[in-house]
Amino acid sequence: MLSTSRSASIILESRLVAILRLSDLQDAIPLVESLLEGGIHALEFTLTNPESPRVVSECLKHFQQLSTGNATIGLGSVRTLEEAKLAIDSGAQFIVSPITHLGVIESCRQANIDVCPGAYTPTEIALAHEAGATIVKVFPARNLGPNYIRDVLAPMPYLRLMPTGGVDLQNVNEYFRAGAVAVGVGGQFLNPTWIRDRDWKSIRTAASQFSVACRLLHPSQS
Repeated sequence: MLSTSRSASIILESRLVAILRLSDLQDAIPLVESLLEGGIHALEFTLTNPESPRVVSECLKHFQQLSTGNATIGLGSVRTLEEAKLAIDSGAQFIVSPITHLGVIESCRQANIDVCPGAYTPTEIALAHEAGATIVKVFPARNLGPNYIRDVLAPMPYLRLMPTGGVDLQNVNEYFRAGAVAVGVGGQFLNPTWIRDRDWKSIRTAASQFSVACRLLHPSQS
């Protein structure tokens, strides 16, 4: 049965998590504003930048959408129990990890926070699901492709998979046809030139194109 928690519902409905992996977060607020205006509803800052927890807390105060249930914000690259606690304490509404760490999954479950652990092999994917993952992040998906998602789901159709890495406008609907419930995307919105030039219009346009593409194919058509 699909989770009815707020963050999970937003991710499953919008079918897209925007991954914001940046070395400089000074323009995080206008970046998030541009993505929200472009139709992105699930945003993930990553702990590869130690300022991300502070930015998540600031965004929660700044954007009403994040408190009214119209959008959700989380922290990614969570790899340890200490990082999970840091993410939870920052107010992150969901947590994403590149790995399957059973302790991290359990910490999120205890805190009633949606968690999307990363997994690669069918065994890892099944383990993450059985441990209580809200959605399993299939990572890195770049060299796997949509057929891998289809093959994993053939014997385990109940899994909720979110391929991340190498997803673009040319292949996104193939992932949905293969059975993915959502995709994780970062580079499509974070063109270094746009970030450097504070070209919020281009970022907003790219966000709009991707958010529309993720809605073109209804899950029942997958």
